[in-house]
Amino acid sequence: MSFGDRKPILTGKVRDLYEVAADQLLFVASDRISAFDHVLGSLIPDKGKVLTQVSLFWFEFLKDLVPNHLVTADVAQFPADLQPFADELRGRSMIVRKAQMVPVECVARGYLSGSGWKDYKATGSVCGIQLPAGLRESDRLPQPIFTPAAKNHTGHDVNIGFDAVVASVGAELAETLRALTLSIYKSASDYAETKGLILADTKFEFGFVPGVDGKSTLVLADEVLTPDSSRYWLASGYAPGGAQPSFDKQFVRDYLERIQWDKNPPAPALPDDVVKETRAKYLQAFTLLTGKPGLPE
Repeated sequence: MSFGDRKPILTGKVRDLYEVAADQLLFVASDRISAFDHVLGSLIPDKGKVLTQVSLFWFEFLKDLVPNHLVTADVAQFPADLQPFADELRGRSMIVRKAQMVPVECVARGYLSGSGWKDYKATGSVCGIQLPAGLRESDRLPQPIFTPAAKNHTGHDVNIGFDAVVASVGAELAETLRALTLSIYKSASDYAETKGLILADTKFEFGFVPGVDGKSTLVLADEVLTPDSSRYWLASGYAPGGAQPSFDKQFVRDYLERIQWDKNPPAPALPDDVVKETRAKYLQAFTLLTGKPGLPE
């Protein structure tokens, strides 16, 4: 999508990025949805707004724990040439500071699910961290663990051990990333619990921005604790021993498995009922987390 003369400098599966200043970017979250590493042929109405508004909520919630890259999400403060597109941008966009991104996905897990469960079944450990024998799928872990992944822009990120993070970014930064990731996870998990939600796992991205003193500052960047980057479960229905219903693309993945899509392009469109159910789950996550009755108009 272009906004006048502004064309995206990067188009991702969900987000489009535009340069708005030498040190700032415009993030626009679309309603696109991907599954099995492919963007599907249907949109989920308001999904981009949910992702943006949930991220904004968490940036504010966590601001005393970790700085972030947000400049503003108030469209009235966007550059003049973007004002004619205010209705398209409102609620689903934000201007952020450019950051030199750390090439590691920082994942925190408090429960055994997803790729962590697959690793555990095969090795008894996750990212080299040995876990007790006899755990079931979706069991709560004795304590949250840091299970980083190497960024892979052509497919799934690849789980790596802590030693690989040290080799990539150095011991000091690796220790900082681990401590910060687990600290944020605990704060967010404790809050989610008060809203009847379990935060099973989540991933963060960090980057460096120039500080006022000329030194670089490590900041929380990209999306934060959204249904796309996190696995949320309803505490009231939690039943370890199998997969749990979550607030992300569950209906989409279930449908694609049901029609036995071979996971090769072209990606199929989704029937109306799957679109509606998926939208409802995203909106439910937004309302439960933020306490707000509705999205910005």
